[in-house]
Amino acid sequence: MTDQPTPLGLSSIEAVTDNLASVGYISTRDISTAVFLAHHLRKPVLIEGPAGVGKTDLARSLALSLEYPLIRMQCYEGLDESKALYEWKYGKQLLYTQILKEKIHELIADADGLDASVSKLAGFKDLFFSRDFLEPRPLLKAMEQTGGSVLLIDEIDKSDEEFEALLLEVLSDYQITVPEIGTIGALVPPLVILTSNNTRELGDALKRRCLHLHIDFPDAELEARIVRARVPDISQRLLAQLVSFIQRVRGENIRKAPSISETIDWARTLILLHAEALDPDMVRGTLNVILKRQSDIDEIAPKTASLVAASVRDTADVG
Repeated sequence: MTDQPTPLGLSSIEAVTDNLASVGYISTRDISTAVFLAHHLRKPVLIEGPAGVGKTDLARSLALSLEYPLIRMQCYEGLDESKALYEWKYGKQLLYTQILKEKIHELIADADGLDASVSKLAGFKDLFFSRDFLEPRPLLKAMEQTGGSVLLIDEIDKSDEEFEALLLEVLSDYQITVPEIGTIGALVPPLVILTSNNTRELGDALKRRCLHLHIDFPDAELEARIVRARVPDISQRLLAQLVSFIQRVRGENIRKAPSISETIDWARTLILLHAEALDPDMVRGTLNVILKRQSDIDEIAPKTASLVAASVRDTADVG
């Protein structure tokens, strides 16, 4: 493992905030502090919170702002080491075996007796289980990056507890053990981001190895800044009304609250429809942009007029 000069974008908490802002990610003090500490303490960050609050986007934006490759591993039930760490190139190993059979006859052709044959075979370079036949998967691929990387282990709560145990060596020492080869350490420790939507409780051993960060839905002021960063052409009036409406919808009795990305998509939708302010009919016709369950649309549709009116009233002083 080698030391790498600290990139300017990670030199301070304020630098992290500015660096993320340069690619359109509006960070909070808590988020920037976690990223800063992750680099300087060489610890992964476990980000928990509801779906759609920007956990995955943080890893993507961090990689983009630092000009690091983003290596993503999407977790799911049944994920094992062959998909996460490495697997052997069985086709090439088989081809190597065929070549080896042909060469063995040549190698021991002039050997005098069994002992001499074994002695000659012992000196034959065995590549069958070597790096030449190793196919790196996301975790190993991140260890092999020479200039740093961002490793995103997405939705870790969807994996099995056995996979958590598999991660412990990687997250503790930034290394992977391949039984046939030995230990492979990271050339440069990656910045590791784990995300969880809290669908199951994660093990204490995993949590101990990570910095903890909780990201919740933003308040109206922060959400307005996020939308403005991603949709700079939106008018101040429409932005204020849109954010107020989204904030109110999240407080209703629905199964899946609108995510930040859906707020941004809705802002782009309303601009595409030449909206200058919220209109009940237009809002009702575009609810499918922010609500992805029919039961939620059925819940909000009858309330659209009153929610729009309240949002307009709340932002009446916004020009």
